[in-house]
Amino acid sequence: MEEYILLIDTEDAKGLVYNISKVLFANNLNIEQNAEYVDKETNKFFMRTVISGNVSRNILLKELKEVLPKNAEIKLNKKAKKDVVILATKESHVLGDLLIRYVAGELNANIKAVIANHETLRSLVEKFDIPFVCISAEGMDRAEHEDKMIAKIQDYEPELIVLAKYMRILTPKFVQTFPKQVLNIHHSFLPAFIGANPYKQAHDRGVKIIGATAHYVTDDLDEGPIIFQDVVRVDHSYSWEDMRNAGRNVEKIVLSNAFELLLHDRVFVHGNKTVIL
Repeated sequence: MEEYILLIDTEDAKGLVYNISKVLFANNLNIEQNAEYVDKETNKFFMRTVISGNVSRNILLKELKEVLPKNAEIKLNKKAKKDVVILATKESHVLGDLLIRYVAGELNANIKAVIANHETLRSLVEKFDIPFVCISAEGMDRAEHEDKMIAKIQDYEPELIVLAKYMRILTPKFVQTFPKQVLNIHHSFLPAFIGANPYKQAHDRGVKIIGATAHYVTDDLDEGPIIFQDVVRVDHSYSWEDMRNAGRNVEKIVLSNAFELLLHDRVFVHGNKTVIL
């Protein structure tokens, strides 16, 4: 029996759960899992429901729209692996971690390709029998290189794009081409230490914890909605290189956790925040 994930984002109102459940019952569908959240400050209702049965998509979506507030956002995704493209540059730690999890069957994903702007990671990626594409930026301006990246990514028609330490700033054109599809890992506990060399920034500031943040990519550098974060303690004896080495383990954990949440449709974007269900 097929399973689907129903995602609803709408204004809160009385009887929403009852009305949604009534529609599902009328369509002879079973609720396998359900979670909901109401943001009282904005009067917004979020619901994630795993359903099973013979789904008639058009009928179900039509009937749900009839019982939900106007402008409700409704998504119905088949419970299946998502097609993913990973972008990288030279650093291997987060990419290698994702590839190991992938071949071990831990990720609900089909990694279609790894695309990089340097050849450095080719041998690593090809050990996992995953296509590796290098699109060097040498001799190109930023716009030309990004156009080639966009065209190659679109060849694979990914549902998600993961930046595994892809060390180039994306333009608004890229973000608009793949809205709410791009996941980034930043090596600081945002909103602290945005931009380049955050470990050096943290060391210069004398922090006692360092962290990593996985977030959606938006037009504003390192300021997209945060999906997952974690930290590790450090002290005065750490050089900035020591902080970097300690932080790399956190980066791997944070990116893989955020990736899992997206693969299972657990993330709602709510303004510049996220709701995780």
